[in-house]
Amino acid sequence: MAFAHLIRQWHGRNGWSHRVLPGLAEALELGRVHNSQLSMLRNGKLASPGPEVFLALGRINRWLAAEAPEGRLEPQRAAILLASQHGEICAALAASALPVQGEDGIVLGPGELLEVFVGFRQPPAGFDLRIDDAEAAGISAALALLLTAGRPWRLCRDQLLAAYPVEKRQRRERFASVMAGQADYAAPELAAELADLRLTLAALGAAGEEELSADRFLALLRQQARDLQPQEAGPRLDLASEVRRLLDRTA
Repeated sequence: MAFAHLIRQWHGRNGWSHRVLPGLAEALELGRVHNSQLSMLRNGKLASPGPEVFLALGRINRWLAAEAPEGRLEPQRAAILLASQHGEICAALAASALPVQGEDGIVLGPGELLEVFVGFRQPPAGFDLRIDDAEAAGISAALALLLTAGRPWRLCRDQLLAAYPVEKRQRRERFASVMAGQADYAAPELAAELADLRLTLAALGAAGEEELSADRFLALLRQQARDLQPQEAGPRLDLASEVRRLLDRTA
């Protein structure tokens, strides 16, 4: 699953659609990777991709590092390098063209990507968004606390649901139940939701995508989850006493 997280993070950091990498491989004749293969890689469902997949992705990654050292491809440069029929790809790369590379500056090529896939190499820390089952509940609680700013769900429900960019009813209902504290995301759900949760923050005006990367966002949630633990481990709340105290205040 490490490779699936790497591919998702690569797309998420650049804001690419699933058509960019296959289209780029074809336009530059760097190999072939089909949309269906990329989709299955993103979801960890492609058990044994052929070597041509890693060859294409590795070549693309090194091409991005060489041609867009600032993380974006100049529009004129994109038009020169890519044929005019690839306008969508040109626009995508002009917006963001970040390669997969480690903190040491090493740009992953075909061999390194294959090593990540088979487990011989860990993905760069910034591209490793794996979440353990044991931490999913704490992160879910931290996420709800962050997005609601600690306020009751009923007071911010409409604003949050308007900011959440997903249209699928089942996911919106799941998001609402987590925000209301009625359920927790499972670890795979959190990994899949992370990109859209960052978009939710941006839509709220709290933090733009460039201000808070996916790895920093996850690190923030983990820290908040740790901060919540002492409170959860403390003495059990005497709910009846608290209710009586509120009643006495309004008497």
